[in-house]
Amino acid sequence: MTKKQFESQYRQAMSETLDELQTAMLMLAQLQRKISEIGSSVQNLSESVEDFLIQEKAD
Repeated sequence: MTKKQFESQYRQAMSETLDELQTAMLMLAQLQRKISEIGSSVQNLSESVEDFLIQEKAD
């Protein structure tokens, strides 16, 4: 393998690795947003149940 071939393979591998890292970072951001949305949904559901139980006790 020549120096040029080695350099070319290195650059290609580095480029692919950086692309994979960028993809993983984007997926992580999407996952964090989804977890936040689910957390809000759970909180809203919990508040609805609490409100319902309070109303039931009042009736």
